[in-house]
Amino acid sequence: MNIVQLSGQIVERGPLRYTPAGLPALDVRLAHTSSVQHEGEARQVSLEIHATAMGGLARQLEAMAVGDTALFEGFLAKQRNGRGVMLHIQSLTPALASSAVAIA
Repeated sequence: MNIVQLSGQIVERGPLRYTPAGLPALDVRLAHTSSVQHEGEARQVSLEIHATAMGGLARQLEAMAVGDTALFEGFLAKQRNGRGVMLHIQSLTPALASSAVAIA
């Protein structure tokens, strides 16, 4: 199963582009910081990840500002250049008050 749920802040946003099929697409970089319990101990977690949204989600993401936070849900796949992973956003809920991450 490849399901990711990540609360994060938009720290970088590329320009809106269009796929060869004419769908709008938008690439962003997301940052996340939180404290999680791991083996009974509190652990600080901090990460940045590339993410992409297509169609209506790309337009919704385009309307958000750098610095805005949201809950992003989707799946992980290789980046287009083949290096690292990218979160492919399938849904987002803007303006979350808390930061948490769950990966299943």
